Amino acid sequence: MESFIPLAKDLTTFIDHSPSPYHAVSQFSEMLKANGFIQLSEKQIWDIKPNHKYFFTRNQSCLSAFAVGGKFKAGNGFNIAAAHTDSPNLKVRPVSTVESVGYLQVGCETYGGGLWYTWFDRDLTVAGRVIVKVGDQFESKLVHIKKPILRVPSLAIHLDRTVTTDGFKPNTQNHLVPMIANKLSQPVSSSTTSATDDKKSNTEDITKKHHSILLDLIAKELKCQPSDIQNFDLSVCDTQPAAIGGAYDEFIFSPRLDNLGMSFCAIKGLIDATNNAEALAQEENVIATILFDHEEVGSSSPQGACSPLTVDTINRVNQSFLQSSDRQRDITSVVDLSTRNSFLISADMAHAVHPNYSANHDPNHRPAMNKGPVIKYNANLRYATNNATSFVILEICKNNGIPVQEFLVKNDSPCGSTIGPIISGGYGIRTVDLGNPQLSMHSIRETTGTADITHGKNLIQKFFEQFTALDKKLNIDQ
Repeated sequence: MESFIPLAKDLTTFIDHSPSPYHAVSQFSEMLKANGFIQLSEKQIWDIKPNHKYFFTRNQSCLSAFAVGGKFKAGNGFNIAAAHTDSPNLKVRPVSTVESVGYLQVGCETYGGGLWYTWFDRDLTVAGRVIVKVGDQFESKLVHIKKPILRVPSLAIHLDRTVTTDGFKPNTQNHLVPMIANKLSQPVSSSTTSATDDKKSNTEDITKKHHSILLDLIAKELKCQPSDIQNFDLSVCDTQPAAIGGAYDEFIFSPRLDNLGMSFCAIKGLIDATNNAEALAQEENVIATILFDHEEVGSSSPQGACSPLTVDTINRVNQSFLQSSDRQRDITSVVDLSTRNSFLISADMAHAVHPNYSANHDPNHRPAMNKGPVIKYNANLRYATNNATSFVILEICKNNGIPVQEFLVKNDSPCGSTIGPIISGGYGIRTVDLGNPQLSMHSIRETTGTADITHGKNLIQKFFEQFTALDKKLNIDQ
């Protein structure tokens, strides 16, 4: 297990610094720039060249990174690994001021399908994006308050004995309201009272929406005045760091493994594959990682998988490679050709068999942690995998000694879904769904295997490096 520890530690460090999708994309952006990727803007014309590496972000919560092969021509394919940056959490409401029997509380909205009972009795804080007024400009700044400022306390068993017989059934509206302070501890005056008349008026408007203590904490972290805060998107998150555990260091205990775990593997795989300059010079395709937001709530946003971001990337790269003699060719036909030649890995965490609930898995499909990534199947197309796309992954794993597993749900069990069917069904890109196995999916603390971070990264890296040649041997729809 020792050889797998370094990359697992890199993941835990990354997750600790990525309490929100905004922070995750910021961290990934720095990793990419440190490895020679050039940042682009969607608001400008691109000049894309072979043998170069690029990336762009959308809404600061979504990222598309790609390296152009030295032999790429307009219409060639894209080897894509796609994942998502969001996880179930509590979102601070636009108007969050709540008071109850002497407690100041922060009103929150549930985001995604979380195991909400796991959020009780945790040391919580907030992180996200804040719009701040700086002079006559408005800037987006990321905030992460490191100290535990919030808590959702459970009710003592002495006051409700039915929890032992009927189970814990919290009402998400009434019971998932974190407390931030005791009202008796609130000072008579706060830092907002010293603001200028202009700022005081603005601050008073804001404090009608949010407790002044919350605004003061955000302002202190950002080194600004509370009156400078114009708006924010804040997620509630756990303050406990991710950790490597188990008797043999075989487990990772962490928040947001779904899906920062596979996002991390996809970015690291891209970086490692494209650091080989000689191999990139011989590559005929574009190698790409795309990280979407809002998968946990349906993907229907400009930065979600329902948006045309995948084809936007394919389109704009191809536009740079249309020669003057090719200008009569419709860019739409070139993009369509490029899309048909592409292949996408939908990389999202998978369900490991549970030691206490093994009956919830089909006897022949029980993925285990530390035994490699899991190819996910579903005949009703909740996953996008088919026999041809799974063959590609199985062949790559066989040729490179990468362990791999296969999974589908029982007939009497519901099945989750991913961005795979959205992209494959929307754009006709060949797609396979896979991911590293984990326990406690959508809990505030999840568990995955230490070795699988390396296995997942290696699989994606080898896919980037070897798919183009393998695809030439795969004779389907000739």
